[in-house]
Amino acid sequence: MTTISELFQKGGPVVWILAAYSSVGLAIVLERYFLFLRLRRLPGQVRARLGHLLDQADAAESTSRLRGPEAEIVRGMIEADRQGVADIRSVGERIRTEQLGRMEFGLPTLSILGNTAPLLGLLGTITGMIKAFMVIEAAGGKVDAQALAGGIWEAMITTGVGLAVAIPLLILLHFLEGTVERRGRSMQQTIDLLLERRNPGCGDRPGHPEQQPNWERITDGI
Repeated sequence: MTTISELFQKGGPVVWILAAYSSVGLAIVLERYFLFLRLRRLPGQVRARLGHLLDQADAAESTSRLRGPEAEIVRGMIEADRQGVADIRSVGERIRTEQLGRMEFGLPTLSILGNTAPLLGLLGTITGMIKAFMVIEAAGGKVDAQALAGGIWEAMITTGVGLAVAIPLLILLHFLEGTVERRGRSMQQTIDLLLERRNPGCGDRPGHPEQQPNWERITDGI
């Protein structure tokens, strides 16, 4: 049975690099996981009245203590509406993009680690096999089968370590990306619920609808 110290000794530098991959990947996963745990969702009572929130005079005060990406969108859109911004949907979309970027931080690095770990392990195996066959050639082909088998399995250690590092990282990456995607849908739904009582494509404040020309009166008699 090969011990951890023998694994590092026989695997060579590639195993040390893969160990660093594993450490960095685990640090990213834990940091993202605890971040997601801290990202609060909108309380049910606030979410239930999102469609009326922009019409309430105390909306800014009632949402000032809320935390989380959806709350940031709500506060940003309420403030933009109070300032008379015409297209408050674009404000919500901008904040949503910023929040998604914050949640996705580190995930591209995790993807690179997970996808390159098997390749790095394969590289270590190939170089180990090359060295083994160079020894065979130097010995004139007279090599003990047991010694040859030992050299081959030592060369394949890096492939096994690479896969052992890559598989958990990719599974955890899939989990984290799914979490980000679900929060992205939640933020988009928050934007839609805030604006569902507004005229489509219009950010005008309620009570001040855009005056449309009376074409029947204008064209009367023509």
